[in-house]
Amino acid sequence: MTAEALTEMPAETRDAAEIVRQFLEASMAPDPERAATFMAGDVEITFTGGRLFEHPRDATAFNANRYTWVKKRMDRFDVAPGDEETVVYSVGTLYGQWPDGTPFEGNRYIDRFVVRDGKIVKMDVWNDSAERILTMRGIDA
Repeated sequence: MTAEALTEMPAETRDAAEIVRQFLEASMAPDPERAATFMAGDVEITFTGGRLFEHPRDATAFNANRYTWVKKRMDRFDVAPGDEETVVYSVGTLYGQWPDGTPFEGNRYIDRFVVRDGKIVKMDVWNDSAERILTMRGIDA
């Protein structure tokens, strides 16, 4: 969504998208403690492969094992307002470096967030990293 589209949204919807954007910026720094300020204390974080985390620092530690570094090109936010919560999808690509030093880009991702009362209460993460790792290892089955 463009900045112009954001200004046309209801304030609550716009605020939810902005909370997600700020969370993602903090996560990419990486600053998991700042990222946690955008999340409810009982947040549910589910990463690829069904990995469950309780705090952004857990996701940061997971990513530190998978990548030398990783960032997101946030192409757009799709926002679906509801009665009690707003669902925000961040869609784009990952770029960075694998642990062996090989750079990568164009790795698709979708993150789904549920925002309630100004906090992220649920986060689901999907991306192509596992498939790319298998392909690099010659496993294309």
